[in-house]
Amino acid sequence: MDLTMGLSILDLARVQFAMTTVFHFFFVPLSIGLGLVVAIMETMYVIKKDEQYKRMTKFWGKIFLLSFAVGVVTGIVQEFQFGMNWSRYSRYVGDIFGPALAVEALVAFFMESTFLGLWMFGWERFNKGLHLAFIWITTIGSAFSSLWILAANSFMQNPIGFKVDHKFDRAVLVDFPALLQNHQLWLEFPHVIFGTFLAGSFVVMGVSAWSLLRKPTHELDFFKKSIKIAAIVALVGTAGIGLTGDRHSLYLQDDQPMKFAATEGLDKNVGGKNESAPWSVVAYTNPKTHEVEWSLDVPYVLSILAHHSLVGGSQGWTEINKELHEKYDLKFGKDMNYYLPNNTIYYAFRIMAMSAGAFGLLSVVALWAVRKKSKLDITKYKWALWIFGLAMYLPFVAITAGWLVTELGRAPWVVYGVLTIADAVSPNVSFASLLTSNILYFLTFAVLGGLMVMLSRRVMIAGPDSEERVAEELVDPSLQKHLKLARRLKHDRFSNFMVCFDCRSVCWIFLSRGI
Repeated sequence: MDLTMGLSILDLARVQFAMTTVFHFFFVPLSIGLGLVVAIMETMYVIKKDEQYKRMTKFWGKIFLLSFAVGVVTGIVQEFQFGMNWSRYSRYVGDIFGPALAVEALVAFFMESTFLGLWMFGWERFNKGLHLAFIWITTIGSAFSSLWILAANSFMQNPIGFKVDHKFDRAVLVDFPALLQNHQLWLEFPHVIFGTFLAGSFVVMGVSAWSLLRKPTHELDFFKKSIKIAAIVALVGTAGIGLTGDRHSLYLQDDQPMKFAATEGLDKNVGGKNESAPWSVVAYTNPKTHEVEWSLDVPYVLSILAHHSLVGGSQGWTEINKELHEKYDLKFGKDMNYYLPNNTIYYAFRIMAMSAGAFGLLSVVALWAVRKKSKLDITKYKWALWIFGLAMYLPFVAITAGWLVTELGRAPWVVYGVLTIADAVSPNVSFASLLTSNILYFLTFAVLGGLMVMLSRRVMIAGPDSEERVAEELVDPSLQKHLKLARRLKHDRFSNFMVCFDCRSVCWIFLSRGI
């Protein structure tokens, strides 16, 4: 009996990398996007002095804090598996990744975490303007953090600013500013940031929809205002995703032509200087022969998308494969396989593109439904609330599809044209240890994901007035001992939460209100 199920050590290492990366990247865009939405809500509170916006800030801030916490934990797991399964890779690019990740940890992460702490505990300690600055610095710090992570990833896509130390067989960074000047970074970074807008805004719209489904008349104005802010952010995100995605595709034809051919299902060259190229809506590629067996084509569209013209040609992967062999056979050998999992990349790209259209349509509908002059009671249309409730998951599907295109499309290299995936895996890791760590990581992520969903659901069920209800419950004589303890320990607020853990958040709420 074959217990390996036909999988190799390299296969398991790639599965683990995919699992940790995809799961971690559920929470990174969510925390950045929610941070932006929360910052806008608090800005509205400071400008308009409307207590409703303060309640919105605190309510959505709770889910933001949950996503931030889980994102940090999953990020640690992701970095840990680099040393476990990809030690050759870590050794080869350590001189390049080290400075980028050091700046991310020492500057960006500490900046966002420090000011996040000030924002969490500073509601009654700082004036409104200063407290608002904390959440904006946290949000900017989160984006700055992603900049350095993407600088490292961009090097993997388009390696520049280095030389190879042949004595020790490793890459050495010779031009640090080149990491930030890499054009791949400025294709990835804005695209990812606009994606965070969509992740955060659609979660706000989705949770609002679920809340209105549970209690149609409860806090209608609260959730309509939340939806309005989120929909505006989502519209900006949709426009940005479209523009940056188009720009990315234009550069992709030169940087990684095999990936571009896979996204468009091109096995042969199409179009030309005076010819138009059709675009396939759906297609199927035989993974054994690498030939497109059938496709539904629309004339001219690929030339418009790929060249912004009615004419223009694109290479197919058959021709590109020949060119790659001519270019790299001397270095990597004639047995290299440059073909990609074309069907996966092709449909992942279409999921991403179609999702962008859905984001724009849903954002416009949401804005129309909650506009001031609208007499429409959105709580009467349960089917619409169900759609928005389920749509909160769509950004994560689109983001995952995007990363599949980005990472699978780089094969067979982990650093494009420099280091292959097979050469990057740890030499001494065993199949049993990899299988065990995969199972443990999966269980860890399942627990973390379950906790995130459970706690977020608890916040949603409690509603925006949860603190007020808890305060009212303290009128009960049986809870007076906690109120006395809270008053007695009022001088040391930061330790009171731990001292009075037996009454959970009750005493903390009273302390934060100055009782």
